[in-house]
Amino acid sequence: MSAQEAEELARTLGALADPVRLRLFSLVAATHEVCSCELEAPLGRSQPTISHHTKVLADAGLIVGERRGRWTWWHVVPERLAAVRSALGG
Repeated sequence: MSAQEAEELARTLGALADPVRLRLFSLVAATHEVCSCELEAPLGRSQPTISHHTKVLADAGLIVGERRGRWTWWHVVPERLAAVRSALGG
């Protein structure tokens, strides 16, 4: 692994290091796409908290959101998920 690859992976893993974000990422990855409004109940967090965590994951390139009316629908970036799996030996 090159130094640049290590830095990129460290940023990605840093975004996933929070338990709420890890659960959120898992919920999004388990579906084709999920609405922000559907994440409050399973995570037991408020919408502003969900928004904060989705922003961190999006900034890390792990998820992408599409605004539809009042809500954002999220899906995983397949290449980033594959890169994390590969780096973890999966």
